[in-house]
Amino acid sequence: MLNDLLYIVWDADPVMFTIGGFELRYYGLMWALTFLIGERFFTNYVKREGFGSQIVETGFIWIVLGAVLGARIGHCLFYEFDYYITKPWAIITEFRNGGMASHGSALGMLLGMWITTRKHKMPYVWWLDRIMIPVAIGGALVRLGNLMNSEIVGRATDLPWGFKFVRLYPNIGEAMIPPQHPAQLYEAICYVITFVILCVMYYKYDVARRKPGVIFGVGLIGIFLTRPFIEMVKVNQEAFEEGMLLNMGQLLSIPFIIMAVLMIWYGMKGRFPVGKPDCPENRPQKEDKRK
Repeated sequence: MLNDLLYIVWDADPVMFTIGGFELRYYGLMWALTFLIGERFFTNYVKREGFGSQIVETGFIWIVLGAVLGARIGHCLFYEFDYYITKPWAIITEFRNGGMASHGSALGMLLGMWITTRKHKMPYVWWLDRIMIPVAIGGALVRLGNLMNSEIVGRATDLPWGFKFVRLYPNIGEAMIPPQHPAQLYEAICYVITFVILCVMYYKYDVARRKPGVIFGVGLIGIFLTRPFIEMVKVNQEAFEEGMLLNMGQLLSIPFIIMAVLMIWYGMKGRFPVGKPDCPENRPQKEDKRK
């Protein structure tokens, strides 16, 4: 009888409010907050390290585009390839129907940062280290958005913090709904811990400037090494994953884990440029000889 009381009934409305035909969903709000937090962190970085604001402006545009498009295209390619290969226009036209992949978002941001470094002639590693801090807390926010959507849920559990996701079982009585792992919260907690560790590394120990590459590697470990373990208690997102030894989320995490180990190794060995990047915003202004 006691076990029947040890669960949380979750029936949150994913829509925050509606005005006319416009809906503001918590999931979209979490993405918007993630971008805003990222912009605030990079504004702080450039002030702290003596850069010009042009870097943030360029980076914000390309990284946001990379994150959103990468997340959308990544989902379509990794999880619903058979559907979208026959209707490629649906990648855009059915955007509001959902479908965003964190691994695709990561790849998109890597591309956006690369474009930014080319425009400002900066070391790529400078962006890699600093992007991980807002990415970690942003990842936690997005997973809270998933929780509000009652998606990316875990398998059935008898643990006291199991959630009964009512919206996943329409027309079924609450007593018949199985408690499930709140996998979204597991990931969010891991990301928050990663965020705190990275902030300490950057702000207290100045690791980004002393050992470039290490913060990026540690951030990847905190995000993508924890992911395969959490996937073990998740319900597979697509039917084709049922017969796989490792599901898609676990497989896609492997390259990032390898990258993390290499970045930490090379960073500790001092293989990346140390100090202030040589970009136009850092060079002294030439004296105007026309005076």
